[in-house]
Amino acid sequence: METNRTAKHRVEFFYDLVCVHSYLGFTRLSRALEQYRKTGAEVDVVFRPFQLVPNEPATGRPLFEVHREGFGEEMARTISQDRSFGAQDGLDVSFDRAVFTNTFDAHRLVAAAAEQGKGERMAERLFRAYFSDGLNIADAETLRTLSEEVGVRPGGVSAEVLRERLDRVHEAGVTSVPLFIFDGGAALSGARSTDAFLEALGQIVSPVAD
Repeated sequence: METNRTAKHRVEFFYDLVCVHSYLGFTRLSRALEQYRKTGAEVDVVFRPFQLVPNEPATGRPLFEVHREGFGEEMARTISQDRSFGAQDGLDVSFDRAVFTNTFDAHRLVAAAAEQGKGERMAERLFRAYFSDGLNIADAETLRTLSEEVGVRPGGVSAEVLRERLDRVHEAGVTSVPLFIFDGGAALSGARSTDAFLEALGQIVSPVAD
């Protein structure tokens, strides 16, 4: 009789790639998943796209400008100079380098990667490209380079399909991200701790005995 196998479960991850709390939450979830998968558990991440500013042009602009419009000059400068966000989790978040842009095509790339079993790797690379590398993740050549880096084949998810997925998230009443929904209905919002994610995973993953 086998007791080390588990049923396959999933975690739905509602996110936007220009949301720093989505990046931090995903990082902590990934660490929890790494620990849990070592026990033999099978857990898939289902990426649910959300756009904070769906009408933002793909040309991109400094994140500083966005913060200045929303919070004023002084606060924008304070945020731009802050390198502490996520540092304890090993992240290099450079608000002063970030290029705020439309995330539609980047979400399409994550969706295509997920179909190829590389969604988690692709999402991490796009988060890092935006928050650490100062890249415009709406730029076609940038996306092509990043997809090649991760080993993701182009295509696979049309613009129409992604719009339908965005609409479904909106119709479900999601108004902010990150949001994590686990099998069984447990839900966590915000960038929770790794321990919180481990606890939620422990509630849905249980051994299957023959």
